[in-house]
Amino acid sequence: MRISSKFCLLIVVLLPACQLQAPPPEPPAADSPGLPDMRTIPREEPAVEEIPSNLQRLIADLLFSGLQALDDDRLLEPRFDNAYEYFYEVLQLQPDNEIALEGMQGIVERYLELALDAANRGNFINADRLLGRAETIDASHPGIAPARESLDAERNSGDLFFPLEERALRRQDSAIRATLAGIAEQARESDAFVLITAPDDELARWIYSAMRESVAGYRLRGNIEISGVTLIRLRMPDS
Repeated sequence: MRISSKFCLLIVVLLPACQLQAPPPEPPAADSPGLPDMRTIPREEPAVEEIPSNLQRLIADLLFSGLQALDDDRLLEPRFDNAYEYFYEVLQLQPDNEIALEGMQGIVERYLELALDAANRGNFINADRLLGRAETIDASHPGIAPARESLDAERNSGDLFFPLEERALRRQDSAIRATLAGIAEQARESDAFVLITAPDDELARWIYSAMRESVAGYRLRGNIEISGVTLIRLRMPDS
């Protein structure tokens, strides 16, 4: 779960606002000869602006829903049930709400993470779309320019990307072995570094083993990453 200590701050929102009370008037001084009768006038304290309790509850509910949506990656979708709309509603009611402002920044940062992840898989169209969403929310965010540079660098790297179907890989039949052999041959011809991503270590190691067997005698250099996608990336040597 990515829900942070912001939940602790919600407790503050739920607590009723403190009310300042005027101090009780001082008791009248005892009668003294030669002194006039003195009475203490109560001092008026400045009024404290309170947030109505029903508005407090509404803001707390919206913040809770927004943080849950952010944690579930419901960033701009679905309509009426996404992190952006929840935080936006809070800011309409309370423009300086710290949790909502940080939540908006959290949405941008999550889109940047997703964009770079898509670029690493060679899915540049989706990476551009995700980066565009981050810019829509906050074009001045300091992470957008570096993310754009990283995306352009990946796009111009010349690396080859091969998305694979997990079910076919788990069958380990001759068709998928032939596909892996073809990728391994391209790696040998270009002396590329092989980056294998797969949902679990066992599947990733089988992919590497099948590729290595198909180019016997060649030292296939590579690495394995565990990820929700199944992909082979051939990193081309620097020219």
